[in-house]
Amino acid sequence: MPWWAWTWQVLALVIIAVYITLRPGFSIAPAEGLALVGTVFAAVYHAEVVAHRVGEPFGSLVLAVAVTIIEVALIVSMMVGGSGDTTALARDTVFAAVIIVCNGIVGVCLLVGGLRHREQIFQLQGAQAALSVIISLTVLTMVLPNVTSSTKGPTFSAPQLSFVAIVSLILYGSFLFVQTVRHRDYFLPKEDEAEAHALPPPNRVAFASGALLFISLALVVAMAKMLTPTIENAITRAGAPKSVVGIVIAGLVLLPEGLAAFRAARANRLQTSMNLALGSVLATIGLTIPTIAGVSLLFHQPLTLGLSGKEELLLALTLIVSILTVGTGRTTMLQGIVHLVIFATFVFLAAVP
Repeated sequence: MPWWAWTWQVLALVIIAVYITLRPGFSIAPAEGLALVGTVFAAVYHAEVVAHRVGEPFGSLVLAVAVTIIEVALIVSMMVGGSGDTTALARDTVFAAVIIVCNGIVGVCLLVGGLRHREQIFQLQGAQAALSVIISLTVLTMVLPNVTSSTKGPTFSAPQLSFVAIVSLILYGSFLFVQTVRHRDYFLPKEDEAEAHALPPPNRVAFASGALLFISLALVVAMAKMLTPTIENAITRAGAPKSVVGIVIAGLVLLPEGLAAFRAARANRLQTSMNLALGSVLATIGLTIPTIAGVSLLFHQPLTLGLSGKEELLLALTLIVSILTVGTGRTTMLQGIVHLVIFATFVFLAAVP
């Protein structure tokens, strides 16, 4: 194990201890940012070790679920103990995660893979299965609230919120069963790919990397939470909408997954990239929405889930283009450029609504 795979976590712990003890404020922000980036690189390294040990699709699933659990913890902590209006924080973060992954991460992976390898392939059946669940989850959780009549505004009533939370868990659980048991071969790399023949690391190394992976992800979220006030102040001073906070949170939490998917695509392992990307979207919606719904019902916290008209249009465009992208099981740099243009539009309109 390289020295930097564990020293960044030690540095992050020191910075967190200094922050808690001395409360230095903005002066420590550059060090926090540096430690955050280094810990992300360490998390990606350990995720790849675990993925090689357990094999696909379990390796991608480990990182997706771990990142989502920590993302949920961050959102819940800000909803319960945060200041200001946090009713739309979960919606903004989940929507941002969907756009960042489906357009930003997928776009970069397809562009880099296309430039380096001209054309790449992946399992068509697995990608279509994942996308069908993504479409259902996004529409049921973030579009349906805008057309219900039991409550005013883009919200669900308590029974509706409970129903949608249960349906989300059923859909995600069904996908996991298909991915890991019933049709696992749909999510495995082709036999001619290098990852299919890579020798797995020893169990001892895999267990150590697994523990350090969860520690790294926890530290990433802790430092992201420490940086949030600085980010919020910067956003307020710039006059940007509050929804940008959700974008920043989603972007910080998705850094490990995005980097892992990028490295896989660059190494001509697009199947792993697609498993990571689509799996992270499914985990984000399938686990975040039920958890946030439970917190909302338990603590009587108002929750806004419905998207605005502009966001609905971007979501519809993303889903349509994603259907076309996975339609043949082969990708080129053109699909990557299209996804990146949609992502750039999302970021631009978030800053200049």
